[in-house]
Amino acid sequence: MRILSALAILLVGLGNRFPAAAADGATAPLCVMTYNLRYASDTPPNAWPDRRPIMKRCLERYRPDLIGTQEGVYGQLKDLAADLPEYDWIGLGRDGGSRGEFMAVFYRRDRFDPLEYDHFWLSDTPEVIGSATWGHTNRRMVTWVRFNDRRTGQEFYFWNTHLDHAVQPAREKAAALIRQRVEALKTRLPVLLVGDFNAEAGRNPAYHTLVAGGFFTDTWEQAKERRNERFNTFNGFREPKQDGVRIDWILGRGVTEVSATEIVTCAENGQFPSDHFPVVAWLTLARPE
Repeated sequence: MRILSALAILLVGLGNRFPAAAADGATAPLCVMTYNLRYASDTPPNAWPDRRPIMKRCLERYRPDLIGTQEGVYGQLKDLAADLPEYDWIGLGRDGGSRGEFMAVFYRRDRFDPLEYDHFWLSDTPEVIGSATWGHTNRRMVTWVRFNDRRTGQEFYFWNTHLDHAVQPAREKAAALIRQRVEALKTRLPVLLVGDFNAEAGRNPAYHTLVAGGFFTDTWEQAKERRNERFNTFNGFREPKQDGVRIDWILGRGVTEVSATEIVTCAENGQFPSDHFPVVAWLTLARPE
């Protein structure tokens, strides 16, 4: 399971400055992306075969170190892995095995070692595959990985999720469960939480649950520079609106600095690679004492 390679796309913004190797005990910046891929379909318009090469070029331009994807289905993720061979990936279909949408985590194999990973469902029975008990019809889940950064010897957690699109109480309960599960780690390691939260940052109770008391920080708000600040992260395969509505977030615990963040407005000849724009943050993690 893998992903990445060349370069070229019509985009607004700057690509990743891939950091030089850090000295022992030092920190090295990470380029982190969250991206709802929109599940693959062969039905036009916006068929996956038409979107796939544009998405490939978009990712090649930004060269993120870590990508949390949402909605990708197994064949689509295999396509992405074939297009982007510098990455490996970890994931499980939300209906179990290769069935249903994945919260896949792509990572640069030359930099990161996955030390452990797991999955749980956003329900009253989190360990039951495909469970949904809060009135939502789509199964929702989390995939998380504990990584070692070979550049620095630093360990950290990367969590990826997709909250429900229709049921607000389900979003709120999901946020509470995620917070509870992160608390249960009882770790001093940094934690990154990315995803499509289907909730407007700054205005939804699910967001407030996760950031209350500084539990997580919003890297968008923490960033020294914000690019394409007014663009909505959901575009619906149409000309993007600029109402400043962010439903795709990158949250962090133990993030010391965010040099920049960006809503990546990639498209070619009017074709968008997904109905969401990816969001990228260039950040530095704290080293636990």
